[in-house]
Parts: sequence; structure tokens; C-alpha cells
Amino acid sequence: MPSPVIALDNVTLTLMGNAGPVNILRDISLIVEPGETLGLVGPSGSGKSSLLMLMAGLEAATSGSISVLGEDLTAMRETALARFRRGNVGVVFQSFHLIPTMTAIENVATPLEIAGVRDAFGLAAMELDAVGLSSRHNHYPAQLSGGEQQRVALARAVVTRPRILFADEPTGNLDGATGDAIMRLLFELRDRRGATLVLVTHEPELARRCDRILRLRDGALEQYAEAAE
Repeated sequence: MPSPVIALDNVTLTLMGNAGPVNILRDISLIVEPGETLGLVGPSGSGKSSLLMLMAGLEAATSGSISVLGEDLTAMRETALARFRRGNVGVVFQSFHLIPTMTAIENVATPLEIAGVRDAFGLAAMELDAVGLSSRHNHYPAQLSGGEQQRVALARAVVTRPRILFADEPTGNLDGATGDAIMRLLFELRDRRGATLVLVTHEPELARRCDRILRLRDGALEQYAEAAE
């Protein structure tokens, strides 16, 4: 039986607020299998995005252990975490996080250039073409619609061929039709790459497309394993 892609054991996240410590996540234990699509749902402030950030190595847990692709993230320093993410993890955010002074192709090529990959711009062009932006390579983010910016973000997330894709409300800033198109594209990219997908969403229809749904409330797992319809 293959090893889990992601394993969390009694993970907590506590941050300091003005009134003292705030418990963001409490005693989270879960396993994500290779190739699985996991939907994280729950009310605003329940800890969904924080849980995704922990699994992606973008936030440090207060206690507990986090293993991703067999590596103990809780034992890594920031430099090692950045190196690990570069080769294994792709992240798509609600607010795109594109670099405004770079063109679409420059945004997509950046992670490849950082990794020292040859022909970074050639590979970036292929990914932009794959998400339907063959005529937008040299446009800046301000010259693109919200849906086009999210397509650039998707291309950037998958250009390094990550084994895990994380998506945090990727349709939250888009209208219904555009959001549907982005989600179809995200699942197509997942299928084509054979990657594991962890998706944070408020939208029941998107969650139902996942293999499994985890519900959070007040920083705890409310329901451990709900099979998607």
C-alpha cells in the first residue's frame, strides 16, 4: 500500500492576538492518499486556509507533526522548506499573487528560473498555451481580466510539475461562469499531471467534485471523512 502523501498528527496552531493567544487549529490528525482530491469546507474563520498553509509548508505548526511526501516539515528550517516546496508543491491563491511588474510569461517562468531549469520561458509558454492564454504571454496582470490572471496563476502553480496542488478559494474573486471555467481547468490539470489536490472552498458544488470532504469548525475537524457525492 502506498505511503500517504500528507499526514498530520495532533497538529495545533496558536497565534498571539491583542487579547492573548488564539487557537486557530486544534488537534488536527488526517491522512491524504496519493492522487486523492480533498475538499476542505466550513464557515469563514474555521481554519481551512490555515490548515492548507500548514500542509503546504507555508505556516509552521505550534505542536504536532506534519509529514509531506515522507518529509517531516516540522523539522525543517525556512530555507529547506522553500527548497522542498519548489520541487513538490504548487499553490493557487484566491488573490492570484502575480508580480505586477512582470508579464504573464515572466510570472510563470519565475519558479523555473529560481530552480535553475533550462528553457524556463519555453516551458512557461507551453503552460500558458495549455490554459488558453497563447495570445497573452506578454501582457501584464493589470492588462488581464480576473479569470485570465487566475489562469496565469494556475500555469505558474503547475509549471514545475508539482506532486501536490493546493488551491485556496481559487474562484472566490471570480464571477460564476469564470469560476466554473477555472475549476474545470484546475481538475483537468490535476488529471493530466496525476497530482494530489487539496482544495479550500465555500462552494458545495466544488466540494462535491472531490473524492473526500473534511469539515472544520472553530479550528477542529467536525467530520473526519465525508465521501463526496
